[in-house]
Amino acid sequence: MLREKLKEYNVILASKSPRRQQFFKDLDIDFNIQLKEVEELYPSELKGTAITEFLADLKSKAFVNLTEKDLLITSDTIVWLQETALGKPKNAADAFNMLRALSGKKHEVITSISIKNKNFQKIISDKTTVSFKELSDEEINYYITNYKPFDKAGAYGIQEWIGFIGINNLEGSYFNVVGLPVHKLYKALMSI
Repeated sequence: MLREKLKEYNVILASKSPRRQQFFKDLDIDFNIQLKEVEELYPSELKGTAITEFLADLKSKAFVNLTEKDLLITSDTIVWLQETALGKPKNAADAFNMLRALSGKKHEVITSISIKNKNFQKIISDKTTVSFKELSDEEINYYITNYKPFDKAGAYGIQEWIGFIGINNLEGSYFNVVGLPVHKLYKALMSI
């Protein structure tokens, strides 16, 4: 259905994330991957959704020669904990500190998606509230050692071991926590 809707477009997914790429395949979208390095810095006064919207837009600005037939999709996800944005951990110690901070608490996973071509841009966002049980140091270390979550915001993947044993409750889209609110993306792409 979506494939037919988008057949006039050259759909470009600007993401290294294997999870996002798989979502596009599962949505039956013809797409190609194009990557441009972007330094993911944002103004310090931004909070929550304003951060992910800024970064999704920033990533889209790296593509300067879009045509009306191109459909560029960029996105960004953060974990938002007590007025602090947790991005991807730099190393094992950073991952440990993030997971220790998330342990026993609720946080929000926020994702924004930019859909853009030469003539328009639309940015959509989604939030999911996630509750973690109290994690032991042994559980955290086991997860980091065996799953190496260095490419994941907040240092965890809900679809991995830590999600199975550590998440008590979820309010909102599971797929948003994996990395893309596919229900909102589908609706936005169908409305083009």
